Parts: sequence; structure tokens; C-alpha cells
Amino acid sequence: MIDTAVSGVLVLDRDQTRAALPPDALLAAVRTALIAVSRGETSAPPRVAARSSHGLLGAMPGYVPRLGLAAKLVTVFSAVTAGGHGAHRGIVAYFDEENGRPLAVMDAETITALRTAATATAAMTALARADARHIAVIGTGTQARAQIGLVAAMDSARLLVGARDRAAAERLVAGVPAARACGIEEAVRQADVVFCCTSSREPVLRWSWLGDGVHLSSVGGSDGPEFGDDTLRASSLFVEWRGAVTEPPPAGAWELQGADPVAARLIGAVLDGADPGRGSAEELTLFKSTGHAALDVAAASVAYRVARERGLGLNVDL
Repeated sequence: MIDTAVSGVLVLDRDQTRAALPPDALLAAVRTALIAVSRGETSAPPRVAARSSHGLLGAMPGYVPRLGLAAKLVTVFSAVTAGGHGAHRGIVAYFDEENGRPLAVMDAETITALRTAATATAAMTALARADARHIAVIGTGTQARAQIGLVAAMDSARLLVGARDRAAAERLVAGVPAARACGIEEAVRQADVVFCCTSSREPVLRWSWLGDGVHLSSVGGSDGPEFGDDTLRASSLFVEWRGAVTEPPPAGAWELQGADPVAARLIGAVLDGADPGRGSAEELTLFKSTGHAALDVAAASVAYRVARERGLGLNVDL
């Protein structure tokens, strides 16, 4: 419940936004949002974008009952900027759903990375085999770091970080227990679960590298496909929303253009118990994430509540 007695707009920088997103609370909110999407309870028009010669500016407004109202403005540029920032930068604005008052502005790069990692993790817990232990994260950028942070907190997980740049992968696993760096093919062949977190414009893995019963989550590929048609044909497909198939990029997924929308099952329905999810131990399950405004609402709701509780951020009059 929002405290209506608090006035002003709370501004959270990157570190404060991260500090206000504890993993358990974020995972719970993301699950709530995904279930709401599957039930048709949310309001979130397809993402739109203005493009320049160097990148794009996307806009993603959304409403989720019990979580609130928010909008994200985010740029996606291929160049990684100074100061440790990745390719996604911008702001998320959070509003009072009852009177429309702006409540907070926070860092979109952090919101995007952590809510995406939480979504992929929620999909993994719903779809991976119960005995899955070896987890591969493919990539070394902002999204890969966020995913590694969540996976590393799982006590029984053994983590492989696969990358073309072995030195970058070595830096990522430094100090992470039970983790090691390797090449992409080696990581995928040994994994029970694979997270693709890259900015690749072409597939980073082959279907032949995936063992029986593997779960694959693809959360990257803003500018091209992370996996090929053969992987899609061999898999049971799960998505956040059906627009991942029916909408063109940047709202929909590059990998799913032309796919059968009927074959795409909603991950929220699995979390809700309406869809059984995995059908057998040998089945290859595939979760393709395109991002959804409901997930930004989920993360913003947690960040605002926790920041107020902990006294984080700067209060300003707007």
C-alpha cells in the first residue's frame, strides 16, 4: 500500500535502485506480474521505439493490479559506455495508480537487468528438470552479470560462464563459488540449464549442443537471433506474452517471427498452475523473453517500497 502522506518524487540513482531490489521480493513481484499477464489483467501496449543512426529509444508503459503503474524510457545503443554502463540506459517512472501522482524515478538499466534475470530465473524454476544442477550463462555483459548474481545464490547450482572472450568470462567468475569460465560450446554441452544473455546478431549456440531435457532461456538478441530455427522447432516454447510471436521487433522476438502463435505458451500460466509446463524429462523447454512493461512495473513497485522503508534516494518536488 502506497503511503499517500509522503509528498514529492523519490529519485534513485543506479546503486540505490540496485539496493532497493532484494532478490526474493523481486522474484515474488515478477511472478505476480507474469501471472497477471497470463490472466489478461494487465494493461501494457506493445513497445514502440524511435530510431537514430546509432540506436533506439523505446517507450514501455504498463499497469499491473496490486503492483501499480509505471513507464520506462530506455535507449539501446550498441556501444558500451564509460562508467560500467551497458547498452541499455534510461529511466523508469513509477506512479500512484489511484490519482496518477508521480512517486519515483529510478535507473532503467538496473531495473531492466534485474527484472529480466528474475523473469528468466522464475521460468527456470517452473520449467527445468527437478534434478538440474549444471547451469550455463552465455555472455559477459550487464545482463549476464545480473543472471550470474541470481544463479550464484542457488546453493546447489554449479555455474559455467561461456563466452567467446575467455578473459572476460574469467573476470566474471572470479570470487564466485563453484563457477568456472569456458567456451560457449563446452558450457552448453555440459549444462542442464542454459541462459543466453548476449547482444549477438546471430545464433550463439547450436541445437546439437543441447542435451535431452535441457531448459534454455534466451533473454538477449535485441538486434538479431540468439538461437536458430532448428532449436525452436525442437523445443516446447514459452513466452511472457503472445506478442513475442505476433509483433515485429523491437516488441516481438527476432527468433519467433513467422512462428505459430498457438504453439507459444505463457510462462505465467505455468506459474499459475493453469499450464502443466514440462511434459517429460527428455523434453527441451525454451523460454524466450522479449521484456514486458508489466515486469518493469513489478520491479519499480519493489524498488519504491523498499527505498521508502530504508530511507534511500532523494526526495524532490516535481
